[in-house]
Amino acid sequence: MLVTAAEHLRMKQLPDAERLTRDVLKKDPDDPNALRLLAEIGLQVGQPDDAIHLLERCLELAPGFALARQDYAMALARRQRYDEALAEIQSLLDADPDNPNYRLQQANFMVQKGLHYDALFLLEEFLEKYPQQAGAHMNYGHTLKTVGRLDESVAAYRKAIELRPQSGEAYWSLANLKTFRFTDNDIADMQQQVDEEGDPDDQSHLHFALGKAMEDREQFDESFRYYEKGNAIRSKRHRYNPKINVFDTARQIKTLDATFFAARQGWGHSVPDPIFIVGLPRAGSTLLEQILASHSEVDGTTELPDIIAIARRLGKKSRSNPASSYPEILTSLSAEAIADLGKGYIDSTRIQRADAPYFIDKMPNNFKHIGLIHLILPNAKIIDARRHPMAGGFSCFKQLFAHGQRFTYKLADLGHYYRDYVKLMDHWDEVLPDRVLRVRYEDMVSDTENQVRRLLNYCGLDFEEQCLRFYETQRAVRTPSSEQVRQPVYTEGLEQWRNYERHLGPLRDALGPLLGRYPVN
Repeated sequence: MLVTAAEHLRMKQLPDAERLTRDVLKKDPDDPNALRLLAEIGLQVGQPDDAIHLLERCLELAPGFALARQDYAMALARRQRYDEALAEIQSLLDADPDNPNYRLQQANFMVQKGLHYDALFLLEEFLEKYPQQAGAHMNYGHTLKTVGRLDESVAAYRKAIELRPQSGEAYWSLANLKTFRFTDNDIADMQQQVDEEGDPDDQSHLHFALGKAMEDREQFDESFRYYEKGNAIRSKRHRYNPKINVFDTARQIKTLDATFFAARQGWGHSVPDPIFIVGLPRAGSTLLEQILASHSEVDGTTELPDIIAIARRLGKKSRSNPASSYPEILTSLSAEAIADLGKGYIDSTRIQRADAPYFIDKMPNNFKHIGLIHLILPNAKIIDARRHPMAGGFSCFKQLFAHGQRFTYKLADLGHYYRDYVKLMDHWDEVLPDRVLRVRYEDMVSDTENQVRRLLNYCGLDFEEQCLRFYETQRAVRTPSSEQVRQPVYTEGLEQWRNYERHLGPLRDALGPLLGRYPVN
């Protein structure tokens, strides 16, 4: 039965896999293989806490179960418990020092922890021994890109393609460098790999890469067809229900009203350390982060999952209990519990920081949790990065995100999601006046110095000239905009969406009257 369950898991048929695995555990609750398989399902559906508990029990029963220990390390890393994850991998390496999978996982955890140069050393050492590993060249390219060694990252991606010509991810990684341009031969090779029967992940990546290649050649109709097909492939495997977002937005607005906040004034953990940058993806959040991280008193980090993790823990949402009790649960928490949540956030994010007094958390989706942020960290700064809905919406549509952001696969879903976002931000502006600083991407591009001064003033930071020369700041940047923020501000991308305007009717229709609210320069 477990063999069948594992096959269902391989085919992404998760409900069937879970049902069969639980049937085994009903007969034998201490079956290590079933516990590990159920934990793997938990990891795939985004329940790392469940997976951790299952794997801890599994390893109590079978301490030498190497595959379970490897999964346990992955689950720990999902919870940003990187030191523990690395310790588990090291224990596996102690027993099997030549295992290449353990070495690659060790390097991956180092990247997640921010130890990019340590990871590069491990990857270079690995590739000397295993030069034919296409996946290792991909990881090497990603890490080189993060630290700004672009020419070397291109070479690494090209090596991955040489070893595995159908690797859509490698082609998309080249396209995602933004400043890279494909040759005629590259395009011909990609088109040759397009196959309706091919691996969906490879095919979606290939279509997005071809969309970017055609965009660079100003063949916009053909470019859109590739972007549209790539999104269609993704949407089949990553379902999105817009009604859930509407419902969750309404719950936030109903529960976290002005009366709620007035009754809890002065609650929370009082430290001023975090600077949150929220909004929709592709709205300029990486640019704002780079500007602020250029200041001597601010650490740049990455898109931290800690606030979302707090919301999930509060909601007690799981596979067996899909109905979350968040945000309503906030109404029952004491002042002490609220302060503990704020302190817990500061403690859990410490691993991502250096020595500066302030740090940035630029998880865009945190706009949904501004009420929670204000409650537990009342002195944190919150910045809303906003962009023209047509420009931002199309930019999301043509960006293949590694994880999440499932609303980006259909233009109509993008428009409705943007409306939900603005509706919720309007609510925060009403019940928490002047709490959030809104920064329009277009203003930052057209009036950079004044906007930078405004940004620093809101954050309580003295002006530093280096913030205007943010493109000179040397730091790891993991987002798709990593190459763009290493250059001066440019205006070329502001109106790029107009080249596709004839195809964007579903986005415009879904935005409706909201489109008229956005200022026109």
